[in-house]
Amino acid sequence: MPPAPDLPSLEDIQAAAQRIAGRVIETPCLESRTLGEILGCRVWLKFENLQYTASFKERGALNHLLLLPPARAAKGVVAMSAGNHAQGVAYHARRLGIPVSIVMPLATPFVKIDNTDKLGAEVILAGSSVEEAAAEALALCARTGRSFVHPYDDPAVIAGQGTIALEMLRAVPELEVLVVPVGGGGLVSGIAIVAKALRPDIEVVGVQAASHPGVLHRLGLVPDIPGGATIADGIAVKAPGALTAAAIASRVDALALVEEPAIERAVVLLLEIEKTVVEGAGAVGIAALEGLAERFAGRSIGVVLSGGNIDSRLLSGVILRGLVRSDRMVRLRVAVPDSPGGLARVTALIAEARGNIVDVVHQRAFSRRSARQADVDFTVETRNAAHAREIERALAVAGLPVERWTPDDP
Repeated sequence: MPPAPDLPSLEDIQAAAQRIAGRVIETPCLESRTLGEILGCRVWLKFENLQYTASFKERGALNHLLLLPPARAAKGVVAMSAGNHAQGVAYHARRLGIPVSIVMPLATPFVKIDNTDKLGAEVILAGSSVEEAAAEALALCARTGRSFVHPYDDPAVIAGQGTIALEMLRAVPELEVLVVPVGGGGLVSGIAIVAKALRPDIEVVGVQAASHPGVLHRLGLVPDIPGGATIADGIAVKAPGALTAAAIASRVDALALVEEPAIERAVVLLLEIEKTVVEGAGAVGIAALEGLAERFAGRSIGVVLSGGNIDSRLLSGVILRGLVRSDRMVRLRVAVPDSPGGLARVTALIAEARGNIVDVVHQRAFSRRSARQADVDFTVETRNAAHAREIERALAVAGLPVERWTPDDP
C-alpha cells in the first residue's frame, strides 16, 4: 500500500529508528501471563511508561528536532501541550541545545507546569482552552521565527512514534493484533504504517475514551463528542489531525471505545499484576481487551502502555474505587443501639470476622430509625467479595440490621 501524501513511509520510520537510537529507551515488550489468563488471550505489553519522561511522546519529538535544519534549530522551537508532548519536546530540546518554549493553557495543573519548567523549557501560560493555547503558540512562532512542533499531525512526529512497532514486531514476531491508544492519532498512525507494511495480515485496533471519540467523529462514525471528565486526559482530543485521520482510515482495522470504569479497572490491574504505574490514556488497551474478550480470545495481542504520568492523588482515588468495585472495601450501614457498648459490640463482631475497619461515621440526625438507634456507616477492608458477605452474615445473625451501600446509592 503506497503512503498517502505527506505520510511517512516504512523507510522514513526505519530511518527515524536509526536517528533516535541510543537517545530514547528501547522499552521492553514482555508477556504478561497473568493478564493473559484473566483476559483469555496472550498479552504482550510495550512499556513506554519507562521512557525518561514516562511517555512515548519523546520518540516523535526527538525525531522532529533532529530533522530541523541547523538555522531553524538555532532559532528555537515552540510546542503547545499540557502534558506528555510538552515534556518530551522540552527534554530533548534541552539535550540538543535548542531553545524551547511551551505554551500551556491557564488551567494546567501546577505539577505539569513545574515538571516542564524543570526540563529547561520556557513555560508560557495562555488561553482558557487547548485551542486558545495552540493559537498563542502559532502566533509566537510567527513573531519569533521559531518552528512549531505539532503533537501528532506532523510526518516526523508520526515517524518517530512508528518506531514502537518496529521494536514490537522484532521482539515478538508472532503478534496477531496491535492494540493502541488513540488521541490525536500520531501513535496509531505510525504503528499502523509499519505494521501493514511488514505484516499486512496483522490487525491494528485503536482505542479511544468513550467521552472523546474524536477520530470516530471526524470519520463520520459517531454523531458528536460527548466530552466531560476522563482519567484518560492524554487522549481526550476532540480534533485529530488531517494526516492522522488519513492514516487511520486506510490502515487501522477497528476503533474501540472504552468507558471510565473499564479504564480505572485497567489502571488497577496493571498496578497490582505488573507492578507498573500507567496513566488512564496508557491503560485503555487493557480496558479494550476486557471489553472485547470474544474478539481477542486465544490470540496473541501486543498492547502499547503509552505513558505513566498520572497524578498521585488521582491514582490513589482510582485504587480506592477499584477496591470498592471488587468488594475488597465495603461500606456497611448498621443499626446500632444508641447506648453504652453498642458500638463496641459491632466493632468486635467485625474484628472477629477478620474485617479491618478503616472508617466509622455516625448518622443520628439524618436517620429514619428510632431515636434509640443510630445508623453507623462502617468502611471495612475485606479479602474479597465472599469475605464481605461473611461479615454481613455475622452482623445479621447477631440481630443487627445491616445494609450494603454501593457507589450508586444516594
